[in-house]
Formats: sequence, C-alpha cells, structure tokens
Amino acid sequence: MKNKFWSLGFLLVLVISVLAACGSDSSSTETKSGDGESKEKEQVLVFGRGADSVSLDAAAVTDGESIKVTQNIFETLLNFSEGDTTVQPGLAKEWTVSEDGLTYTFTLEEGIKFHDDTDFNAEAVVKNFERWSAGAEDEFYYYNSMFKAEGKNIIAKVEAPDEKTVVFTLARPQAPFLKNIAMALFGIASPTAFEAAGDKFGDNPVGTGPFKFVEWKRNNSITLEKNENYWKEGLPKLDKVIFRSIPDNSARLNDLVSGAIDLADGINPSDGLQIENNADLQLIERPSMNIGYLGLTVTRAPFDNKLVRQAVNHAIDKQAIVDAFYDGRADVAINPMPSSISGYNDEVKDYDYNPEKAKELLAAAGYDGKEIELWAMPVPRPYMPDGAKVAEVIQKNLADVGMKSKIVTYEWATYLEKAQNGEADAFMLGWTGDNGDPDNFLYTLLDRDTIGSNNYSFYDNPEVHKLLIDAQSEVDEAKRIDLYKQAQVIIKDDAPWVPLAHSTPLLGASKSVTGYAPHPTGSESLENVSMQ
Repeated sequence: MKNKFWSLGFLLVLVISVLAACGSDSSSTETKSGDGESKEKEQVLVFGRGADSVSLDAAAVTDGESIKVTQNIFETLLNFSEGDTTVQPGLAKEWTVSEDGLTYTFTLEEGIKFHDDTDFNAEAVVKNFERWSAGAEDEFYYYNSMFKAEGKNIIAKVEAPDEKTVVFTLARPQAPFLKNIAMALFGIASPTAFEAAGDKFGDNPVGTGPFKFVEWKRNNSITLEKNENYWKEGLPKLDKVIFRSIPDNSARLNDLVSGAIDLADGINPSDGLQIENNADLQLIERPSMNIGYLGLTVTRAPFDNKLVRQAVNHAIDKQAIVDAFYDGRADVAINPMPSSISGYNDEVKDYDYNPEKAKELLAAAGYDGKEIELWAMPVPRPYMPDGAKVAEVIQKNLADVGMKSKIVTYEWATYLEKAQNGEADAFMLGWTGDNGDPDNFLYTLLDRDTIGSNNYSFYDNPEVHKLLIDAQSEVDEAKRIDLYKQAQVIIKDDAPWVPLAHSTPLLGASKSVTGYAPHPTGSESLENVSMQ
C-alpha cells in the first residue's frame, strides 16, 4: 500500500511539473486545436539582457537597451544592410537627392498599417518629424544631436505633397543625412497613438514593425507579439519575444545554460570558451563599432583644468584593463572612435601609462588632493562588460598618483540622467555607433551643440566645433576626412575623456536560435529569427 501511494504521488508531481513547464517562458509551446489535434508549436524567443529599457519612445532615449526593443516595434524610412551601415530601402522604397544636396524626396511603400490599424502615409512621417523637432531641446535629445546645429534646425521643412511622397528640405547640406534617418531612433510612430498618449507614449508604443507591444513589467520583462498584419510577407517568424532584464552577467549566463533564456548579450569575454564548449549553445560575435571611456566633466573641478585631465590619462593603465577584463577581445582605445570608422586619425599618439608624469602634471595644475567621485556603471554594456570591476582598477590607478576617489553608482536610468546633467566628476560610459559615420562619434559625443544630450563631459572647444560643422556640410569625402582628423588631434590634447577600449561584444544563444545576425550598431530587428 505504501508503494502505491508513493507511485501516485510521484505521478502527480510529474504531471504538475510538465504543466508548469508548458506555462513558462519556454522557447516554444504546443497548442491544441478544437478537436484536440496538435498544432504547430508557438515560437517564443526569450532574450536576456543586462538592464531594463528607459523608455519605449525611440527618439526620446539614448540607451541601447531601449533601442534593442523599439527597433522591433518601429521602422525607419531607410534601413542599414544586414552586416554594415550601407543604406537600404525601408518604409521608403526609393529616394532622390537634388544636386545641391538640400532636397531629399522619398517615395513610400503603400498599404502599410500601424499596429493600431491606422494608415502609414506621408502625413504620418511629417507629424513624426514635427513632433521630434518641437521637443528637441528638452525631450528628443537625439533629434537635437542629429538635426540641430548652432541652435538652428538642419531640416528646414518636411512636406507631404501626396500620400506616398515626403520631401525634406535642408537649411544646409548634411553629408550623413541618409544614414542619420536610417538610425533606429527615428522609427515612425502612429500619430494617432502619440497624440492621444502625450508624454506617456513610451509606455505603450505603436509602430509598423514586425512585433507589437504587449506588456512591460519594470526591471523584469518586456513582451512583444507577432504583428499578424506585417507588410513583409512571411515575417516575422517568431510568435513572441520576451526581453528579460538580468543585470548580473553570471546569472544571465546560468539562465542561458539552463535553457531559461534563449539568447543573451553582455557575455563576459572570459565566459566565451564555456559557451563554445557547450554542445547546446553557440557563441556569437558582434562586429565591433564602439568605444568604452572614462568621461571627465570639464565644468567641474578638478577636471576644469586640462593638466589634470591629461594627468588622469597618464595615470590609467589601459592595457592592464583590456588584458584583465576583455580576454583578448578588445583593443586599447586612443581616439574617441574606432579605427573601422572612416576619418580615424592613426597618427595621433596615445598618452602612455606613466604615473610619474601624471604626478608632475597634477603638481603643475595645483591639484589640491580633494577626493573625487568616480561613477561606475551599474549594468554590463557591450563596450564594458564589468564596469564595477574596471572602476576598482581605475580607483587604484588614481590613488597611485595621489588622487583619491569614491566609487558611486545609481540605477541605470538615473545614472544616465544625472551624468547628462553634468553631476558627475568622472564617469564611466561608452558608445556603440549608430550609423558608421565619424559625425556620429565626434559631433554627437563631443560637440558643444550636444551638451545636455550625448556630450556628458560638457566639452566645448570652438575650434573643434567649427571643424565638425564644416565636416557635416562637406560633400567631398577626402576633405571631410581631413577635417575629422584635425579635430581628433585637438580633442586628444584637451583630454575630456580617457578612451579605454574598443570591444568585440559577445552574445550566447541556444543552438535552436537561427537567423540571428548581430549588427555593428548593436540593435537589429528580430524579424528573420526563428526557433528550430
């Protein structure tokens, strides 16, 4: 009798376990039709990432964790090629450019609907750009970075002569204009939805993309579902995508190994071999187009003194950081952009690791020894897999030359906001290029026009500003490159940053994930991904 009860109990536990597994966020779930026959399994991808999104209003954010999600909800007028930043058709199927480079005419795809079943047309495009332009100063920072210069709009007007045609008229030529509007941040949203939602639109986004927004559990998960009316035939292949926030790298790796998630980014370089040796997993390398750096806020003492900033550049052992935390999958950074970007100046010489020189410069600057705050990122990023540990090394390097520092951090969205406001002394951050153009690194990150958006160091050099504005308007590529090279020389001497590393970001995935193509910009549509 005891054996019978034990057997019944075991069977009951087994049944409950199976039912629980079917109800979890598994990669695929089998459904039953009305007559009890099995239907094709639902394809669900669970994507583990290092942090939650800040907002799902694409143009209102600057962080990659937000864009990772929004690129699957919204679409842009133009797209990038699968493996690089060559411009391709998107919501616009073709375009022409006037000889003077001031007029861009786009012909739109027809018959496309937003997720709320309203029509995508030329007027919707106009309303999006008008919305971004109107809020550029205090809300849509990226629009401000890309399409405003010296306080003036580069885009003079956007018009819709008919439902399928949009005409952009520029106030002056902008060489990277096509690449700029292909960036995921300028995804076209439903005017009906954003006009109704106001500043809450980022909580319930509506686009034309392959996936529709379902639910956002803050600091936990974001769920998207297949857009059944998607305009590209046969896509997307997945029925559902769940983005899970797992800040700890080790925990995220464990979830990947156990099968709790199917795809994970922010893999520690030191864990790459473990994934390669696991028969159930695949290691994926993202093409490198990034920079991890230590920013020095030039409006705050002691970093308002160039000699102090140069001293910090000499104090930090960058090679030791790369060797310790990147496992051979990164290069020491010299300039504010990677060498893969056109216009990189390989004649610029780096500050050598020289503690004695750093001490001399601090003495010459009259540094008073006051303790600084060293801000460490609370989340892993592609350009810096473990910000907390790198901060400890930097803290020791600074202490060795007589600069005391206190490591502080904040929740990710708060960290970005406070650094953007200039509240940090020294802060760790980085950048993954959005479009492959030097303008997207040098102007976006280090020009006076982008202070308050992406220029967290508050760096302002009039000579650099002139070079970058001239380069934006220059259509001769050789002349553009020369201007960017000149700017890098000045920036190196001014030292608003300590450039640390250009990494090769790693992702891990289940062998069942197919069709995933990592893009150098760090964000890609999942429309071609499937679970086998």
